[in-house]
Parts: sequence; structure tokens; C-alpha cells
Amino acid sequence: MRAFLAIYKRELKAYFHSPVAYVVLVCFLAISGYFFYAGVSFYSLASLQVMQNPMMMELNLQTHLIAQMVSSGAVILLFGTPLLTMRLLAEEKKSGTIELLLSYPLSDASVVLGKFFAAWSVTAILVIATWVQLALLAPMADLPWRPIMVSYGGLLLLSGAMVAFSLWTSSLTESQLVAAFLGFLALLLLWAVGWAAPLVQPSLGELLKGLSLGSHFENFPKGLVDTTDLAYFVLFIGLFLFLSIRTLEAKRWKA
Repeated sequence: MRAFLAIYKRELKAYFHSPVAYVVLVCFLAISGYFFYAGVSFYSLASLQVMQNPMMMELNLQTHLIAQMVSSGAVILLFGTPLLTMRLLAEEKKSGTIELLLSYPLSDASVVLGKFFAAWSVTAILVIATWVQLALLAPMADLPWRPIMVSYGGLLLLSGAMVAFSLWTSSLTESQLVAAFLGFLALLLLWAVGWAAPLVQPSLGELLKGLSLGSHFENFPKGLVDTTDLAYFVLFIGLFLFLSIRTLEAKRWKA
């Protein structure tokens, strides 16, 4: 536990001494703020139209605004997470400090988990920072808090899955750019692979949806919890943490 906490604090400190975390935070808030502004404008206009014509479809704050905000946050994290995690192991390998780190009496699991939870904490800060948008909405509308908590809980789980995957890609190379590029491309593929389900055989379509990050995330913005989705994200995070530990073990044996 001591080793884990030492790595966790070291990595968290490194994030806030690096411009990358601040750049990603500012970009994340600026882009999500734009989507929030556009979503509120659209919702306000649609509300006026519904008031003038009651026969139109009834608007739902969770479905027509909050869900859109959470889904846009997920897409922005798809781009931002590989940038936050690219240095975690790739930089250590390139600078040679990984050999020094592995020479300490630290388990590989402590190193990987410390780095993972530090990066996940930073992405959690990004997600929580968007709650200022909810604070702006609260005086103007009766917010559906339970679906909102489910939506943001799902977004935190998704960010954990993205961090675990990007940490693994960082363990495969000494180049931070290659780690970020590889992480982004693979996450994009995992996000969108379920979209091809209607175009293929039903059995293959179910397999593609079963593998897809996007398919397992889509219930959360609706305020719905499916244990299959929860199990998918827990297993996904566990699998790529395990692969990162094995990659580090292979490096230790080669050293």
C-alpha cells in the first residue's frame, strides 16, 4: 500500500507540474462549455415551440439536454485521455528511469496501479469540473438528480476504461506521440465498432456490440444501469491493467 501511495502521489504531482494537464483541462472545459451553450440554446428554443404548439413532442430535460452533455463529454475524453496518459510509462522507458524504478522494492502492480489511479483522478477532476454547468442549470430547472448521477457515474467508468487502455499503449513504446496516437486510434475503433452491427450477420453484430465501448456506455446518459455494462467496464479496466503489469514484468526480465 505504501508503494502504491508513493507512486500515486508522485504521478499526481507530476501532472500538476506539467502543462499538458492544464491544456487538456482548458480544452475540455472550453469544448464541453460550447456544447452546453449549444444544447441549452436548442432546448430553450424547442421549449418555446412546444409551448406554442402543445401537440409537439414533449421535451425531457434528461433525454434532450443532460444526456447530450454527458455524451459529448465522453467523445471529448476519447481525444483527451491518450494525451494525459501518453507519458506514464513511455517517458520512463525513453529516459531510462524505468530501470531505476524497477530496481526499487516495488511490485509491478503497485507501479501500474499508482499510475492508473493518478491519471484516473485527473480525468475525474475534468468530469467533476463540468458540474458547474449543472450549477448554472439548477436555478432554472428541476434537475433529475438520480439519472444525472447515473450518467456521470457512467462517464467516470468510461474514463477509467480509457485510462487503463491508454496506460497499456504507453507501456508498449518509448515514444509518447506513438502511445497517444495508438491509444486514440484504438479507442476510436473500440468506441465505434458497434455501429457496424446492423450491417453484418446478427451473431457478428452482437459480438461487435459486445466489444464496443460506445454500445456499453449508451445506457448511462439515459439514466439506466445495466449490470452487463458495469461488468464490461470492470473487466475492461482489469484486463488492460493486467496487460500493463505483464508488459512491465517482461521489461523487468529483459533488464
